[in-house]
Amino acid sequence: MSRIVYRHNNVSQFIVGTVGVPGERTFFLQVKSDSGENCVSVEKSQVMALVLRIQEMIKELRRNHLASHDELGLPPQKSTSTLTFPIEEDFRVGVIGISWLQDEQRILIEAQSIGDESLVELLDDDEATFLEDAPDLLSISLRINQARGFCELANAIVSAGRTQCPFCGLPIDPQGHLCPRANGYRR
Repeated sequence: MSRIVYRHNNVSQFIVGTVGVPGERTFFLQVKSDSGENCVSVEKSQVMALVLRIQEMIKELRRNHLASHDELGLPPQKSTSTLTFPIEEDFRVGVIGISWLQDEQRILIEAQSIGDESLVELLDDDEATFLEDAPDLLSISLRINQARGFCELANAIVSAGRTQCPFCGLPIDPQGHLCPRANGYRR
């Protein structure tokens, strides 16, 4: 089976959303563009890492004058939309890459499905042609203000989970948790 590549250039919506109760949530990235709609599942830690990398990239673009002032000056385009149901997951994300497309003045996010466990990096199109069962890829080209809006939404969704224990910093379940700082007593 050959690799499926979902490309989204004129993105109208790029959001993160969850299904489930805090502590048991499943995270999804959903993108809509002229090319259609795709939804992939991700880990909470992947969302947090993606947000940090996007924020770092935008700082570097500003610091090194790599992006136009017009693009950098646009206010964040935060989506108020939620996940579109029913959710049809295209794949589960294993590796995420982020890069800057200088000519287009866009941030490129590529999410590759979990494939062979030995694959720990994104495959380019040439490398994928040599693999019999290459992992699928979601490619999203965003304007800087869309990426900043995504970061704001993602931060709000990630922080809406379980509260953290003030003593140890671990998440507290609705039934409490065994706190290591309290010698295993429930808090």
